[in-house]
Amino acid sequence: MRPHVQQALDAWHMSWGAQQHAAQEAFTAAFPALDTAVDRCQCFGPTLRWDKPGEGAGKACLDDHGRATIEFEGVSKAALGRAMSEVWGVGWFDEGPGGFADADPGNYGWEDEQTYAEYYIDVRDDGLADFTIGYVKVDDIVVVLDELEQALAAERAAA
Repeated sequence: MRPHVQQALDAWHMSWGAQQHAAQEAFTAAFPALDTAVDRCQCFGPTLRWDKPGEGAGKACLDDHGRATIEFEGVSKAALGRAMSEVWGVGWFDEGPGGFADADPGNYGWEDEQTYAEYYIDVRDDGLADFTIGYVKVDDIVVVLDELEQALAAERAAA
């Protein structure tokens, strides 16, 4: 490879590394329970994980195309419902007039054919929910994480 091409490629790699680091900082600013994980997930990029008894567990990652994914398990259905309503409004997933906070147990999902984004929510019988929001822009994940953190903080304060 010619030296000037190698230089340009090296500059791109440095910039990409800085973007990945900035995405991780944005994730943890929005959802402080996230912590750097040694293992990487199927995204092949930086992975953050969290596990907080009584609030859930999960991960946030960035794939090698710059798309963000969060996968959370055992999160309060009410908190998720509050966050989802703030971000998208009620009824975006056809979950009912009260949003996910009032959704019946079951699986809900939506795939965006234009952006390849995926949204899957499993509302459980026990008042908890598992969900994946995948392959979306970093700023979209940060907004969801921030709203979820605020909803969980409100639950903490009420307990």
